[in-house]
Amino acid sequence: MASCTSISGRQLQQVTERCSWPVSQFKTGLQMNRRVLVILFVAFLIATVCTLVVVHLVQNQSTTTTKQPATTLVIAAKSNIKLGSILNDDNLTTIEIAGSPPKGAILLKDKKSLAGRGVLSDLYEGEPIIENRLAAVGSGGGLAATIPPGMRACAVRVDEVVNVSGFVTPGMRVDVLISGTPPGQQNAAQGRVSRTLLQNIQVLSAGTEYQKEAEGKAKTVQVVNLLVTPEQAESLSLASEQAKIQLVLRNPLDTKITTVPGTATGNLFSGEPVALDKTRRAKKAPSRYLTVEVYNGSKVTEEKFASPGGRK
Repeated sequence: MASCTSISGRQLQQVTERCSWPVSQFKTGLQMNRRVLVILFVAFLIATVCTLVVVHLVQNQSTTTTKQPATTLVIAAKSNIKLGSILNDDNLTTIEIAGSPPKGAILLKDKKSLAGRGVLSDLYEGEPIIENRLAAVGSGGGLAATIPPGMRACAVRVDEVVNVSGFVTPGMRVDVLISGTPPGQQNAAQGRVSRTLLQNIQVLSAGTEYQKEAEGKAKTVQVVNLLVTPEQAESLSLASEQAKIQLVLRNPLDTKITTVPGTATGNLFSGEPVALDKTRRAKKAPSRYLTVEVYNGSKVTEEKFASPGGRK
């Protein structure tokens, strides 16, 4: 007789639970793998976007670096050009300037307009020609072209120590001192007098000129041309004949005009200052009468009255 093995319901439940445990564990692991995959996918997207941004920036930077800036052809000095020289094709050349050219630079198309124009200041080889460094069209060259309207160039003779040593060069600012014996000097103790004649005067040029001596021989004389007003030119002309002139260098930024009383030889050797002789002008005596204009319609008459402080 065959034997039958009977399984109770409890045992069947335990067997079922044992068999279902690997399945539930697999489902849990699968859910965790999906989360990891999602995280990895998002990280991959972020890394891809960042990589694309970096590549784009690097490409733009390299393009900007390798791109050549626009250049402009301007006229420049072919060699050193001195103040007062006349421009022509022999002393001009063309150069390329990257980016925007300097303000007032002469472009290649305007080269013909430079012929015959004078130079107002020294130009150096390779330096672009700027409009404000040139004299007006038709004014020519030389020192006269550098003189502004209403001003004058006055030549002053100086000693070799002042000029040869480079003490005075064009563009500098100087004061003009004069020393000598005033006419009609009454105070013999003061001796020679020195005073400041002009202040803050621009130097136009400095150089050497040739003059003839009494025997007819040529001699060199150091000359400095100063930019002055007509009134100042009169004073300089008189001072050059009656006194000794000395130039004193000053800071070009110092434009203040100060009142200088002057000094005398007596002040150098005495403990107390020696008073300088001063020419006094005679005061004009007050008028004896006061004049009053009387208007009566279109008729004008004058009436005179005795002045209280008038002459008697």
